[in-house]
Amino acid sequence: MSPPMSPMKPPKGFAPMSCCWSTETMQKWLPFLGWLPDYTWYALKMDFIAGISVGLTVIPQALAYAEVAGLPPQYGLYSAFMGCFVYFFLGTSRDVTLGPTAIMSLLVSFYTFHEPAYAVLLAFLSGCIQLGMGLLRLGLLLDFISCPVIKGFTSAAAIIIGFGQIKNLLGLQHIPRQFFLQVYYTFHNIGETRVGDAVLGLVCMVLLLVLKLMRDHVPPVHPEMPTGVRLSHGLVWTATTARNALVVSFAALVAYSFQVTGYQPFVLTGKTPEGLPDAHIPPFSVTTANGTVSFTEMVQGMGAGLVVVPLMGLLESIAVAKSFASQNNYRINSNQELLAIGLTNILGSLFSSYPVTGSFGRTAVNAQSGVCTPAGGLMTGALVLLSLDYLTSLFYYIPKSALAAVIIMAVVPLFDTKIVRTLWRVKRLDLLPLCVTFLLCFWEVQYGILAGTLVSVLILLHSVARPKIQVSEGPMLVLQPASGLHFPAIETLREALLSRALETSPPRSVALDCTHICSIDYTVVLGLGELLEDFHKRGATLALIGLQVPVLRVLLSADLKGVLYFCTLEEAEKYLKQEPGTQPYNGNEDSVPEHKIALLKA
Repeated sequence: MSPPMSPMKPPKGFAPMSCCWSTETMQKWLPFLGWLPDYTWYALKMDFIAGISVGLTVIPQALAYAEVAGLPPQYGLYSAFMGCFVYFFLGTSRDVTLGPTAIMSLLVSFYTFHEPAYAVLLAFLSGCIQLGMGLLRLGLLLDFISCPVIKGFTSAAAIIIGFGQIKNLLGLQHIPRQFFLQVYYTFHNIGETRVGDAVLGLVCMVLLLVLKLMRDHVPPVHPEMPTGVRLSHGLVWTATTARNALVVSFAALVAYSFQVTGYQPFVLTGKTPEGLPDAHIPPFSVTTANGTVSFTEMVQGMGAGLVVVPLMGLLESIAVAKSFASQNNYRINSNQELLAIGLTNILGSLFSSYPVTGSFGRTAVNAQSGVCTPAGGLMTGALVLLSLDYLTSLFYYIPKSALAAVIIMAVVPLFDTKIVRTLWRVKRLDLLPLCVTFLLCFWEVQYGILAGTLVSVLILLHSVARPKIQVSEGPMLVLQPASGLHFPAIETLREALLSRALETSPPRSVALDCTHICSIDYTVVLGLGELLEDFHKRGATLALIGLQVPVLRVLLSADLKGVLYFCTLEEAEKYLKQEPGTQPYNGNEDSVPEHKIALLKA
């Protein structure tokens, strides 16, 4: 795999423009300007190979994911090409591919009532939200969704999506989409299994598994290998990388063979409209048999989906981008990624796309194929457009059981079997948001994500409000908060000081070690002032040691009465013993050491 392209260097003698549209600014908003001038023939060759590989993967997956979303199969293809072109201009990861994914398709099925108009409008509105977040640099909001919440959601989604395809794998009809009803009616109607679909579906799953194992164990090619060996290696690599297309084509050929004989044992995908739909603005109202549904009513119907879909789309895409950037030693710009995915959804909605995001599976194919730049996506997008123009008549013969096998094998890696054991070993409390998210997602996805995030935030706030306080005995009692000191924590500090110093007989002097405290707020300042008064009334001393400059600046600004600051515990103890030459710096800048004054004025 080639290293990432180096940024574009300005010509010799070039003077940077003073206006806002300097070269650096242009490269920041349009990252392709950074690598395109240095594009090489080698990069073109590798991007071409990677683009073809991803294209052969995305076409059958797009048809299958449309089924997960509850939409006609062509909507999967409509959603699979725009991200390839937009990401070429705006993307900061060479590996990421944008398009329909299993998780996004599941969310679309929850919030769009299996109506294409709702799905397209959801793509447009999600894109607007994502684009706005990118322009406002609000990517930090995603940091509040913790890893246990993400793992809980993706594991639940894997089960929901996978089990949802059992009906197609077995050829069952009239199975509801709600998960618990789906489980009940699948087992209730198991006797109606179509043997042809079940056999073909299981054969496709086995073939996909075997090809995947072969792909994982293909030895690397060395230049000294004989030509025949390298050729056979290339054939195996191609077949295993394009395994989805290969297996679906095999299943379609089997179905067509039966169709010729006049007997069809499989449930087929059926007719798929040919060509790309005309560009048009998203539907802001829908006409039904019962009248016209207004834009406001459509938005109200999608409800929490307008929050869940754009956030989870961003989260999934940025997680994929960061993962592969870390593996391949380059960096991404999270806010630029928000712009890319937001604009993809907005422009995609003009061509009847439903919401898309970064695909982990196809990104892995892209990286393993040796992609060098986002230009590989151009070939992928072109391949999808060609399939819409010339291959839709062949999609008729694809058995739904084969697409079900593709989906099931794609979502199996989403279920993390090791996460529970890992969290039990690392931090058991993190199992709580994991389990809450996992269980509630089977009821409603938005409740699972919201509840899991809320539990994670409460755990975070508990550590802020109740910091651990280390206590050391000596001439002075030393209390050291193990983390920061913010307003919810002042009561915990007060209780510790009262119980260990002021409620003893006689009251003890205390040194509050502030080494780990990097900032304080007004509530903490008021609390410290009250504690200083309590210590003064009882004839004891409360001294602050190890203050960082930002904290010292706040305390000097507050002008607290009777507060004593010391650089070290030894100075505080000497002052307590009234040893000559030891003075606190207390309440004004004149008493602060020179190195502290320099930092304060910096």
